[in-house]
Amino acid sequence: MSAPHRADLSASISVFLIALPLSLGIALATGAPLQAGLVAAAVGGIVAGWLGGAPLQVSGPAAGLTVITAELIHQYGWPVTCAITALAGLTQLALAALRVARSALVVSPAIVHGMLAGIGITIALAQLHIVLGGTAESSAIENVAQLPDQLSDPHLTAIAVSLLTMAVLLAWPRLPGRTGAAVRKAAPAALAAVTLATALAWATGLRLPRVDLPAWSSHALPEMPDGPVLGLAAAVLTVTLVASVESLLSAVAVDKLAGARQRAGGPRVRRADLDRELRGQGAANVVSGLLGGLPVTGVAVRSSANVAAGAVSRWSSILHGCWVLAATGLLVSVLQLIPLAALAALVMVVGVQMVNLTHIRSVTKHREVLVYAVTATGVTLVGVLEGVAIGVAVAVAVALHRLTHTRISHETLADGTHQVRVRGQLTFLAVPRLSRSLGQVPDTVPVAVELDGTFMDHAAYETLHDWRAAHTAQGGLVEITGRAGERGGDQAAAHHCRPWQPWRTHQCTSGASGGEPADAGAQAHDQLLGGVRNFQRTTAPLMRPELARLAHEGQCPSQLFLTCADSRLVTSMITSSGPGDLFTVRNIGNFVPPPGAGGTDDSVAAAIEYAVTVLRVSTLTVCGHSGCAAMQAVASSAGDTTPAQPGPGSLGRWLRHARPSLDRLASPATLPRIDGRPVAEALEPLALANVVQQLNHVALHECVAQRVAEGTLRLRGMYFDVANAQAYVLSREDGAAPVFTAVHPDTRSGVLTG
Repeated sequence: MSAPHRADLSASISVFLIALPLSLGIALATGAPLQAGLVAAAVGGIVAGWLGGAPLQVSGPAAGLTVITAELIHQYGWPVTCAITALAGLTQLALAALRVARSALVVSPAIVHGMLAGIGITIALAQLHIVLGGTAESSAIENVAQLPDQLSDPHLTAIAVSLLTMAVLLAWPRLPGRTGAAVRKAAPAALAAVTLATALAWATGLRLPRVDLPAWSSHALPEMPDGPVLGLAAAVLTVTLVASVESLLSAVAVDKLAGARQRAGGPRVRRADLDRELRGQGAANVVSGLLGGLPVTGVAVRSSANVAAGAVSRWSSILHGCWVLAATGLLVSVLQLIPLAALAALVMVVGVQMVNLTHIRSVTKHREVLVYAVTATGVTLVGVLEGVAIGVAVAVAVALHRLTHTRISHETLADGTHQVRVRGQLTFLAVPRLSRSLGQVPDTVPVAVELDGTFMDHAAYETLHDWRAAHTAQGGLVEITGRAGERGGDQAAAHHCRPWQPWRTHQCTSGASGGEPADAGAQAHDQLLGGVRNFQRTTAPLMRPELARLAHEGQCPSQLFLTCADSRLVTSMITSSGPGDLFTVRNIGNFVPPPGAGGTDDSVAAAIEYAVTVLRVSTLTVCGHSGCAAMQAVASSAGDTTPAQPGPGSLGRWLRHARPSLDRLASPATLPRIDGRPVAEALEPLALANVVQQLNHVALHECVAQRVAEGTLRLRGMYFDVANAQAYVLSREDGAAPVFTAVHPDTRSGVLTG
C-alpha cells in the first residue's frame, strides 16, 4: 500500500472532527458505555479502512444500528452484545467468502430508505427525552406515551444547551461569504455545535450530566452469550444483514460521489470491490466486538465528508481512526466536559435527517411510497427486523400486483380500424378481459392489437392466436405489434428490431399486406408507410411529450451539421442526437459554395445564415465520409493531369464546387491525413481535403466570419469512415498538413477551427 497523500492527511482530520462527537452521541443513544463508540470509530477507520474494498469509505458506529444495539443491550446486556457483534462480523466474513455482496443490492431502495427513516424516527423520539432533561424509554411507543409527562416537567438548562446545539448544527452550513466557507472548512458543523454548547456550559457553570469515560481498566469486554439459541441467532442475523446492506449501499453511494468529483476534474479513484468491502466490514466487527466496541458499518455522512475533503486513498480513513485512538488517551479530560444534552441534540438532528425528503420524492416518483411508509412504520412500532420483513412482504405484493394488473382497452379509429391496446404483462389472469375486448370487434374489420409488455404466457397466447385465426378466416385483417415477443415461430407480437435497422431486415415495417401490389416500387412505397406506421405505434408515444414541448417553445439547436446526402450517413445516429439538437443541411458532396460563386442555388448560404444569425448556433460542423460518390465523380472527371470538368446539367454544375478541393491534391506535402493509420481508400485524401476546403468556404460567409471573430462560433471538420463506423475530427495542424484524429469512447478529441 502506497504512502499517504497530503490530501489524505487533511481529509482525515476533517473526518475525525466529525466522527468524534458523533461516535459519543451514538454510544449514548444505544445505552452502551461511551468509550464503545470511540472503540468502534477507531477500529472502523483502521481495520475496515485497511482491509475494505471501498477506498474512500469511512466506517464506524452508525446511526442505522442504534435501535438494534439498544434492544440487544436491553435484552442481553452489554458484554453479550459485544459477543453478538463479533459473531456478526464472522458471519460477514463467511458471506464475503461466498461472494454474495452484490446480492445485497437487490433489496428495494424503498425498503432501505424506509428502514433508515423508521430508525431515525425512533432515535429522535428517544433523544428528545434526554434533550428535555429526562431519560429515554426502551421503545418508540413508550417514548411517545411518556412524552406528556416529560413535557410537564422540563429541565430548562438541558433544553437551553440542546437548543444551542441544534441551532448551530442547522445554521453552520449556511454561514455566508468566503469567511463562512473558511469557517465551515476549518470546523465541521457537528464539532462546532458540541464545542460551543460545551463552552457555554463550562463558562456559565451549568450543572448538567456530562460525558463519563471510565478508566480503561474497567472497560467491559465480551462474554459468551447465554440464552435461547434461536433468539441469539436472530440477533446475529439482524446485525449482519443491516450492517452489511448499509455498508454496501454506502460504498455504492461513495463511488457515485467519487465519480462525480472525477468528472469535475478531480483525482481518479478505483471503484469499490464490494466483496472485499464486506470482508473488511466483517473483520472490523470481529475486532470491535472483541475490544468492547459498537457494531461497525460504512457511514455515509463521514464518507461523503471524506470525498468532499479531497481524499484520494484509504489512508484518509486509516489516519482518521488513528486520530480517534489518540483522542481516547489524550483528550479524556476535554471529552468529559461535554454535556449529554448536547450529544443528544446532535443525534436527534441526525435521526430527523434520516427521514430524507429526497428519498421520499424518489420512492413517490417510482410508485413505491407504500413500501417506504409501511417499512418505516413497522421499524418504528415493532422493531427493525420485523419492520424490514413487513416491508419485503409489501414490496413483493406490490410487484405481484403490477405483474397482474393489466390494462386492456378497445377503441374505433377515424379510418374504421379497431384498436385493442394491452398495457402490462399478459397472463392467464387477464384472459377474461382480453377475450371481452376482442369480442367487441366486429367481423371482417381491420384490427390492430398493441401489446405493450415483455411477457405473454401460454393461456394468453392461445387466446390471442385462436381469435386471430377466426377473425382472419372471416375476412378480417389483424396486425399484432408490441414487445411481448414471438411464440413458436408464429409472429404473435412485435420483433425486437433495432431503431437503426434498415428496411430490408426490419420485421416491423414490412410492406405489402392483404392484396396490396408487391412490385418493387410498391414495396418501397409500402416500406415507407410501414416505417411510418411503426413510428406511430412504438416511437411516437414516447416522443410526443418532448415534441409537444419543442412545438410550444420552438427550436433552439446548438449545432449546425452540414453533411452529404448519402443514405448511409444517419446524422442522428452518429451524433446520438434527438429532436431539437441539430440543424442539419445535406447536399451531394457536403459542399458550401463560397459567396459570389455564381449559380442560382442559394439554399446552403440561406441555411447557414439562418442558423448563425437567427438560431445562434454555437458550432458549425462540416462532415464528409468514405466512399463518397461525389468525390468519385470529381476524381473520375479530372483524370490524372487535367482539372475537373464536370458534365452538363444541374449535377455537373453543382460538382464544380469541388474543384478547389481537387486543387489541394496538387501539393502532397499539405495533404490532410488521418492520424495513426495509412490511407484506407484512394478517395480518402480528396474527401478529407474537401472537408478542409468547405470549412474555408464557410469562413468566407460574412455572418460566419463575424461570429468567429467574436469568439461565439466554432468551426469543426469531421470525417466518417462508413465501413468501420469510426468518426474522425479535424484536430490539429501537423506542420502545414491538417490532421484528423479518431474519436474514442473514453476521450475527447480536440477541435481545429477553420
